[in-house]
Amino acid sequence: MNTVQPGSLRRSLTLGFLLLLSALVISSLLLPDLRQRLLTQLTELVATKGATPPQSADKHDHGEATHNEPAGPIDTVDLSASAMKNLGLDSQTLLTIGRTTFFRSVTIPAVVVERPGRTRLHISAPLTGVVTQIHVLPGEAVVPGTVLFEIRLTHEELVTAQTQFLQTLGELEVEAREIARLEAVAETGALSARTLLERRYARDRLQALLRAQAEALRLHGLTDEQVDGIATERRLLRSLQVVAPSLQDHSHGSPQTIEDKPSVDQQVLVLEHLEVDKGQAVEAGTPLGTLTCPEDLLIEGHAFAEDRALLSQAAEAGWSPAAIFPGRSNEERLGELQIQRIGLEVDPVTRILPFYLELANPRVRDELNSAGQRIVEWKYLQGERLELLVPAEKWTDQIVLPAAAVVRDGTEWLVFRRNGRLFERVAVHVLHADNRDVVIADDGCLFPGDVVAGRSAAQLLMALRGQTAPVDPHAGHTH
Repeated sequence: MNTVQPGSLRRSLTLGFLLLLSALVISSLLLPDLRQRLLTQLTELVATKGATPPQSADKHDHGEATHNEPAGPIDTVDLSASAMKNLGLDSQTLLTIGRTTFFRSVTIPAVVVERPGRTRLHISAPLTGVVTQIHVLPGEAVVPGTVLFEIRLTHEELVTAQTQFLQTLGELEVEAREIARLEAVAETGALSARTLLERRYARDRLQALLRAQAEALRLHGLTDEQVDGIATERRLLRSLQVVAPSLQDHSHGSPQTIEDKPSVDQQVLVLEHLEVDKGQAVEAGTPLGTLTCPEDLLIEGHAFAEDRALLSQAAEAGWSPAAIFPGRSNEERLGELQIQRIGLEVDPVTRILPFYLELANPRVRDELNSAGQRIVEWKYLQGERLELLVPAEKWTDQIVLPAAAVVRDGTEWLVFRRNGRLFERVAVHVLHADNRDVVIADDGCLFPGDVVAGRSAAQLLMALRGQTAPVDPHAGHTH
């Protein structure tokens, strides 16, 4: 663009003034009307051009449009593909407007706890003896029936009980053979029936004594299989295998060696603590170790006494609280929980009313390490803190968006609706807002099927303001 210099402008004005003055003199001699028109034109020229003082030579002329024509308002943001990726806007976060059911919830702190009587199992020595083998080490996962310890029995009473059991078995066999012989003689009439009857009574007494001795062995800690083994092999039990019990019946079950490959669907126990060493002498009842099964846990909510009506209402209506784990990525949200029970008393110190929800704990790792030990890890940990969203009120047919999809701009709440690459601002009326969800009034601002940005609304508002902000015409100039 060509710029008119101040000196040239002054010369042009002077020349024009002289020409008009000459024309005025001539016209005064010719026609009065023509003289009046020329005088008017001269006055207008002086008012618009000559009356404006020329700028000094050290000033810049930026053009009138630059100073007097500000940019008009802009309500859309044009995002490139890379900008959308930077804002995290993709098929998962671009939300289609629809109506859904919303529960206004109350946030209550909670913690993951064990299930009493199911999560933790203590293993004790059933008999007095010496630990000869430890088959499982701390942190290793096993299934019920896996051999954990071997104990060489040194309990004198157990040795005596086994000896008496074997003696009774021997006497019972002798009595059975004698009865068979006498029955053959009695058929010939050479033996009285009374003698045979007395021997049968003696056999019955031995059978009753044998059953009592077998029960005594079981009271000493032997299993049915071990008692049957003594009767079959006719040998004293010198060592005892302690196996992992089942959570359902807490019985020892059939032993399983560590070489057996358990199924992934079987119940898994982990040896959390080991209390003894190899070669250690133990008494009956001495703790050997602790097994844990974290597959089924509980969530313990910490409510106040005034929240009891809220908890009872949610439990009776079948409303499912949601669990939020703030420490996990993207604040993992777990739904479909059910209130199992509400505590019967308020803690007198903390004034907390506990309530409990069931928590299924899936496995996230199940593999063998370099030492051949089975290592299993679960998703949730005991003692992990979380937040419970307990429903307090049910709203149907509502437009619900994440909190990050709505931003406040002064007195207005805004969302950004997608139109191709453009995102246009839409002012909405908010009925309810918390730090996770926002309920928007269905007043015609948004319609079902509209696609909006489900996150980064604050960044989009900043980009919109950057587009509409006035530009300083003197930026970068030195005057």
